[in-house]
Amino acid sequence: MPQLHFYVPETVAKKIKERALAYGVSTSKYLAELVQQDLDISSWPEGFFDEVVGGWQGEPLQRPEQGVYEIRDTLQVNLEE
Repeated sequence: MPQLHFYVPETVAKKIKERALAYGVSTSKYLAELVQQDLDISSWPEGFFDEVVGGWQGEPLQRPEQGVYEIRDTLQVNLEE
């Protein structure tokens, strides 16, 4: 995975580290998520669904019989505590 290096003022670096800590992630992961959000990388690539939908070229998929649902005891909850 490529690494990028950049320089920020000490006050900005401190704020970035504080935010990453608050989110419970590393500074690197925090910055990577910010960049992905800004660049809108997390969305589906252009033409993705055109290439994928209808892409199965084998025999038609069949869903087998699912059987009988399991009957379970009901959950007893005491809300008076």
